[in-house]
Amino acid sequence: MKKDADYFSTEVPEHEADLVFIAKRLSDATALEAIFEEAGVDYGVEPDEYEGGVIFRTTRIGAFFYVRRGDRPRASEILLRHGYTPSLEEPPRQTGS
Repeated sequence: MKKDADYFSTEVPEHEADLVFIAKRLSDATALEAIFEEAGVDYGVEPDEYEGGVIFRTTRIGAFFYVRRGDRPRASEILLRHGYTPSLEEPPRQTGS
């Protein structure tokens, strides 16, 4: 089920938000929401910036999917089963100047 930010907590390590996937296309984001809903995975999703491109690096917007740290193994297994590669670690955040 889709959860708000207050579902995640920094007070309990297993409840901290852990980035599990960055959807770079809207079709992937909507498909992943349906997959997580069907599997009963509690998740949060928010738009954020990431860098893409090989030769010409550009800043793009993607849907960042988070689960509680304790739920990451199950969420990663579900992602792999549906052909998605889970994020290995949280990318550095962009800082405004």
